[in-house]
Amino acid sequence: MKLDQHAPRLAVPVSARDHAQGPADAAVTLVEYGDYECPYCGKAYPVVKAIQQRMGDSLRFVFRNFPINTVHEHAGVAAQAAEAAAAQGKFWEMHDLLYENQDGLAEVDLHQYALKIGLEIYRFDADLSSEIFARRVREDFRGGLRSGVNGTPTFFINAVRYNGEKELDPLLAAVQGAAEEKKE
Repeated sequence: MKLDQHAPRLAVPVSARDHAQGPADAAVTLVEYGDYECPYCGKAYPVVKAIQQRMGDSLRFVFRNFPINTVHEHAGVAAQAAEAAAAQGKFWEMHDLLYENQDGLAEVDLHQYALKIGLEIYRFDADLSSEIFARRVREDFRGGLRSGVNGTPTFFINAVRYNGEKELDPLLAAVQGAAEEKKE
């Protein structure tokens, strides 16, 4: 499946600042703008995991925060919790727990997840209550808006917006197609 080269492009290039899994020189970079409380993001979470498994080192996956606070009351604080975990080197562990427990995103739940993944809890709680990472979340959100993101999940494949279905087969086909194009 060829990507629509006229589709919106990623306005903020992927950099060392991003949360990424996979090699920086991978054939394909898949960027997701996501919201931890969004049910559609929750459905896309295992799809992304499956694509990562199938693509191996030819895929770099990047996650950026796009909490839609007007609809999801816990999305913003959940994103800040992921960033607070990142400050202690545990972003992906928190990211996964948040998606695997979307119905439990109140602050008491976030505290329990922090304990579960072995964070220094006093630092985590202080970071969360001070909203020290709210700025980082807002920066991701603004970058998403500049890239034309207006809902979640929104994916970009090699900086081109993917407008297809968020199911495994079509998204995997698009990622594999991008990898093939890179080889040509």
